[in-house]
Amino acid sequence: MPALGSAAACPRGACAAKENAYSITSLRKSLRLSQTRPSAGPCRFSKGRDPSGLSLVSSIKSASPSDKWLIFQYQVKSQHTSVFAAFILGLTFVGSMRAQQSPGERVAQIQAALREAKLDGWLFYDFRHSDQLAYRILKLDENMFASRRWFYYVPASGEPVKIVQSIEQFKLDSLPGKKLVFRGWQELHARLRQVLGAVPGESKRRIAMQYSPMNDIPYISRVDAGTIELVRSFGVEPVTSAELVQRFEAVFSPAQHQMHVEASDKMHRIIQEAFGEIARRIRADEATTEWNIAQFMLRRYSEEGMQQEPMIVAVNANTANPHYLPRKKKNSPIRHGDFVLIDAATKLNKPEAVATDQTWTGYVGESVPEEYSRIFNIVREARDSAVDFVRKNIRAGKSIRGAEVDDVSRGVITRAGFGEQFTHRTGHSIGEETHGNGVNIDDFETRDSRRIIPGVCFSIEPGIYLEGKFGVRSEINVYVSDKDIEVTGRPIQTKIIAILKTP
Repeated sequence: MPALGSAAACPRGACAAKENAYSITSLRKSLRLSQTRPSAGPCRFSKGRDPSGLSLVSSIKSASPSDKWLIFQYQVKSQHTSVFAAFILGLTFVGSMRAQQSPGERVAQIQAALREAKLDGWLFYDFRHSDQLAYRILKLDENMFASRRWFYYVPASGEPVKIVQSIEQFKLDSLPGKKLVFRGWQELHARLRQVLGAVPGESKRRIAMQYSPMNDIPYISRVDAGTIELVRSFGVEPVTSAELVQRFEAVFSPAQHQMHVEASDKMHRIIQEAFGEIARRIRADEATTEWNIAQFMLRRYSEEGMQQEPMIVAVNANTANPHYLPRKKKNSPIRHGDFVLIDAATKLNKPEAVATDQTWTGYVGESVPEEYSRIFNIVREARDSAVDFVRKNIRAGKSIRGAEVDDVSRGVITRAGFGEQFTHRTGHSIGEETHGNGVNIDDFETRDSRRIIPGVCFSIEPGIYLEGKFGVRSEINVYVSDKDIEVTGRPIQTKIIAILKTP
């Protein structure tokens, strides 16, 4: 899918927050009563609602970990709680605790990863939100006020160190470790030298930073060249954090994997319905445009509990533009005999949901002309060859990199004589954003040398674009498990849809 923004979830309203607080307070009293008077009748709280029901499932996410445990205890103790309700709330509690991993727990994981990678430490640096990855990986508030430089050094072993400017010295207080405060730039350099400086007799320290040599992976290049030069001046060697970032930013939790599968199944269904809507309108002689079908899909997103993200609905020559988007005042009609491409990406309206991204093509007629089918068959072979390559190596336990997969897919199209018409990478990382921060399937736009590891998800979407005529792209999503892969949103497309063909 072309570059696609990710809509922010709406924050909980003030009224809901007050009601939650009231409910939790009442529940504390109820639990104390239930422990001392087991024969007491049902406790009423929060404006008359019974805590033994599932009414708290929707609000438990905003409670503190201790309050989540309180709710779970009450549900288990209450004589009116069904086994199903207790089971659901237990899962909610466990999932919420995982989602609310503390900064201290995250730092412990980082240190274990550093030792495994044989690195001496990881230096996080930010200036005015120049590195959003640092906020996410360290579990910091992504919207915190930050007008001054800060550094956070996590050694492979030992105590982390916070280096903060005097007027914003409290901004990293949620993180574990010793705090060093600086005022002017001279003190900043002194603090960094104190923490990072080479030790006589020791080998040069290798420290990970959000830096990509030769800018091979722009997603990771968050630290400016001057700061890299500064760090090098202390006798240490900055190395790319690309693999570490992937490990902490792009690996799905079990819940995220399930949300991806659910979203993929829904997306598959909605795309098929969109082709059906084109057929219905054409048969009814209704004026039909790319915009009409995009609006139809957005309505279906809403009905299926998915976020409102724009999608590509393109016809004829528009399909040869990989980043085409229809607009209300600028779009094309869809008529009998037209070639149609739909590329859509979104995610469920749930916390920490991850995206799905799929592309299908169709022809407004009862049969598909050979000129379209011939190009589609080449694209399909390129797609399936990439998937087979990944599957074979993952099952064999062999390490492969994103660039290698791109080479396989691109090779099919190049040998078919259309290498110049394949104008983008084979695929991209999929995460909480449609274009995530894990390994991309790319040896074209960039050279992505990151390994494909268990828990990551990415698209495979080769394409051939005949400018001024039409373009064909076929996109699927691949999730990697420990010993195999899973293609989601099945069944995948094997031929162009004849949109007006009767079943």
